[in-house]
Amino acid sequence: MELPGQNEEGPQPLLERRISAAVAFEGHEEIAEARGLARSFLLDLQDRHGLTVSPRAVGAVQLVVSELVTNAHKYAPGPCLLTLEVGDGAVEVTVWDSEPQLPLVQATDPGRVGQHGLEIVTALCRSLEMHREPVGKRIMAAVLLTENAVGDVAGDQVG
Repeated sequence: MELPGQNEEGPQPLLERRISAAVAFEGHEEIAEARGLARSFLLDLQDRHGLTVSPRAVGAVQLVVSELVTNAHKYAPGPCLLTLEVGDGAVEVTVWDSEPQLPLVQATDPGRVGQHGLEIVTALCRSLEMHREPVGKRIMAAVLLTENAVGDVAGDQVG
């Protein structure tokens, strides 16, 4: 009889469960709280789950969270939902809000004041996806856990 996690060659690793955290926010004062949640989540990945998290990833995830939650509060009425989930060597930052209109990434313009948030998010992330939902929209950005500023795998951990 073959048991789950075994085959003819012997024991095999079971599918790893996904590690996640989620919280709903209602006001602008909670943007700093969202950044704090992101930092705590990353420290927990390292301390409790033994995953390597580069200092660059910590900064990038906090900035992505800040930009996406700020945009949700600025352009959508009502609450937003922030979800952080780790998988495939990256942290997936997902923000849902009640506004169905998808944002547009504007062309780079150093003379423009403001509205650079999605440019920043795009530059920091492995991927960026935007989807309309039955109510509102969902934006998901994936940030690599161990990539440093020049794209090499970093051995540094959060300190």
